[in-house]
Amino acid sequence: MPVPRARQIVLTAPERRRLEKLAYSRTTESGLVVRVRIVLDAARGYSNNQIAVRRGVHLDTVRTWRGRYADHGLRGLGDRPRSGRPPRFTPVQRAEIKALACQLPAETGVPLSRWSSSELAAETINRGVAETISASTVRRILAEDALKPWHYQSWLFIRDPDFAAKAARVLDLYQRIWDGTGLGDDEYVLSSDEKTSIQARCRCHPTLAPGVSRTMRVNHEYDRGGSLAYLAAYDVHHARVLGYCAAKTGIVPFMTLVEKIMTSQPYASAKRVFWVVDNGSSHRGKAAADRLAARFPNAVLVHTPVHASWLNQVEIFFSIVQRKVVSPNDFTSLDQVEDRLTAFERRYNETARPFEWKFTQADLEDLLARIERHEQNEHSQQHTGCDHQPAASPTPA
Repeated sequence: MPVPRARQIVLTAPERRRLEKLAYSRTTESGLVVRVRIVLDAARGYSNNQIAVRRGVHLDTVRTWRGRYADHGLRGLGDRPRSGRPPRFTPVQRAEIKALACQLPAETGVPLSRWSSSELAAETINRGVAETISASTVRRILAEDALKPWHYQSWLFIRDPDFAAKAARVLDLYQRIWDGTGLGDDEYVLSSDEKTSIQARCRCHPTLAPGVSRTMRVNHEYDRGGSLAYLAAYDVHHARVLGYCAAKTGIVPFMTLVEKIMTSQPYASAKRVFWVVDNGSSHRGKAAADRLAARFPNAVLVHTPVHASWLNQVEIFFSIVQRKVVSPNDFTSLDQVEDRLTAFERRYNETARPFEWKFTQADLEDLLARIERHEQNEHSQQHTGCDHQPAASPTPA
């Protein structure tokens, strides 16, 4: 039986340079590098057996890629289209798996709060949708529609009938506008609230500082040393925080904070000082606004809508306090907690810049329009699979 002769490979100078660049590139796919080097060896006159030994591949592999380059050039070194393995699950089965994922487990009689991929795989088999299926396959099927039933997000509907008007007033103040008129240099906007129940957790063993290949270590056991509240007002446009600690919250502690700030400059001589607050019991309703105005005529209390503390910028400052001062909470006493908060307030005021508040009136209008569309479609879309799920949180929770 005649032995097939090796195909002759003759390279031009540009072809050789291009192949050599691919052969020694660090970003070229490894499989393509082997094929290119086979072609280069063939062009240098090596036999197929020699190339197979040099490159550590089978003789048939050398023949294949040598022949493909001879017939098609560099294009011949690429992979040919493949049909792939036929799908194991029909479109109907895939749709049933997705529909199951879009139901709450409790509604299907399964005592779970939410699905996992393994639980969905087991339920798919129990229902006879498929004889066998793995959790990873379920994940791939759900990924086609970006379904992740093991995740959840909390949300709430707007309950304040004057939400739009109240939110617009707060957003206007952040833009230095009140009743359509710009604020003067002697007018200020303060965002105020209370951070409650800051505990003094006295650890039973000292906290260990971080070291090489070791994070900071905090003992899990602790004795309770009591708790306090941190009341603060944040000057929105000047990035200045003024606060103090109290044993508890209430009307008296809040008015103490107001007294402390409104009797100091520049607020004492300001034309107007707007106090943005939420609807907590310390400053709720018209009575709180009247009480503030009676004590300080240049103070104006402005309420955020109900369940919309996220519009209050001081909450951003409190999140910074939680990350940088309170956590992981290792204090010997409440006095140490208070001292740490007071020192951090001074430190923050030395370098703070106003927050880059990006939620505007246009964003508010988009939010309200999205909620209105959701309410209109809520009843018609119930019990129709995933379509009954809200597309996005109506309001941040």
